[in-house]
Parts: sequence; C-alpha cells; structure tokens
Amino acid sequence: MATLRILTLNCWNVIEPYEPRMELIRRGIEALRPDVVGLQEIIVRRDGFDQAARIFAGLGYRWEFGPAMRFNRDGSALPVDADGDAFGNVVASRWPIVRSRVHPLPGVESGERRSAIAAVIESPSGLLPFISTHLNWKYHHGVIRERQVVALVDFVGEWSLGVPLPPILVGDMNADPDSAEIRFLCGLQRLDGRSAYFQDAWRVTGNAGPGFTWDNRNTYAHLAFEPNRRIDYVFVGLGDGSGRGWIESARVVLDEPVGGVFPSDHFGMLAEVQI
Repeated sequence: MATLRILTLNCWNVIEPYEPRMELIRRGIEALRPDVVGLQEIIVRRDGFDQAARIFAGLGYRWEFGPAMRFNRDGSALPVDADGDAFGNVVASRWPIVRSRVHPLPGVESGERRSAIAAVIESPSGLLPFISTHLNWKYHHGVIRERQVVALVDFVGEWSLGVPLPPILVGDMNADPDSAEIRFLCGLQRLDGRSAYFQDAWRVTGNAGPGFTWDNRNTYAHLAFEPNRRIDYVFVGLGDGSGRGWIESARVVLDEPVGGVFPSDHFGMLAEVQI
C-alpha cells in the first residue's frame, strides 16, 4: 500500500502581485511534494501565455488544462469551444496521464460558466481517477451548486467506471460544510431524490479547528469582506475494503505570507490517502 499526496488550490487567476504569487505556489509545490494536484482559476491565452506552465514547468509534472469559459481580449464571453483566451481548471500528476476530459457543469444561465476536468492517471498502484472543479461562487447560488454537484457525481461515476482505485475529487466548491451541496457529496443529505457518498478528507480525519481556506487573516481575502469559511475540498471515494482510499491526514497549506505576499486569496488543502 502506498500513500498518495493530493493538493488542491484556487490560484486566483492572474491578479497582482502575479509573479511573486506564482513563485510562492511553485515553491510550495516543490516543498509539499504532492503526487497529484488540482488547480482552479487558471488562465491560458492565445498568445502563448500558460499559467499552469508557469507553475509546473521543470518540476516533473504532467498536466492538462480544462477551460470553463473563453473570452475575447476585451473580456467578452465566447462559446467554450471557440478560439479564445480561457479560464478553467487543471489536473497535474507526477505520473503519466492516460486520458483526460472536460465536462461542462449546469448553471450557464446564472452568468457563470463552470466545468470539471477529469484524468485517469497511471499511478504505481494502478489507474487513478482524478477530477478538479470549481463551482459557482455567489452566496445565493446554492441551488445552482446543488445542480452542479449532482452533475459532478454522474460525471465522476462515469469516469471511474472500470478503474480500480477510488476516485479523487478536488476543488473550490464555494460552499461551506453545512451547505446542502456539500452534505449531499458526503452522504448526509439527498438532492433530487438521490444520494451519494465521498469522504471529505478534513471531516473524516477529525482535525481540530475549522480548516478555513477562505480566511480573513489572508490580506487578499480580507479585501472582499466575506466571512471565514472552508470552501476548498479533497473528496475521496470509498475503497474496496483493502485499505485503499483510507485517508491518513488532511491539512491547510500555502497559508503563510512571504514578505507580505500570500500565494493566493485562498489557502490550499493537502491530503494523504492510501492507495
């Protein structure tokens, strides 16, 4: 049995101070040594700019980018399959990525476009399904996030079919642990007459403290005047009873400034899972 190290982080796109922040994220990944990484709010542009490459190049990772939206240089929205600059999510791995796919999520009528990107990773313990996503952000969009998590459960189930290791779902869910959408993912509430179950790494390890990943001690988060909350998650599917999928630890990371600079407006979450 091996231990899989999983990192998720919302990278706050290209907001300044961009270069110092990206360097802190890059150095954090080097220090934390995650095996798989899910990133959100990543920008890739037609002019060759690639935020994921800025973070991962030279560190020994493979990565795939999945757009959630595309836009013109003036910022106007384009269809997601158009030739435009893009905002979306990333999956990255120390090991080969066998295949990947981007799946749009419902809620376009809200004015936001969201997606998930899934990969099957060829880990030393077998094929691993790994999914990174980012849900609607507005407080009153809970009903949209509910639709999004139901769609996510279907997508993860389809993507994991026939793959031996339990699926890993990470991302910025923009919802606190008591919300209907997170309770649904944790098997604590039904939605649309359905139920699901993933292990919330922070919850099941019984960590003391709230595990805030949006925290007003972060000077960038404080600018929004929003309450502290835990909105970034590592979810793990149940294993086969052999110990695979057992969550060993979970902790908040990338949560300290260097020279007054934080890596992002979010903190990251790192979990260790047996596979």
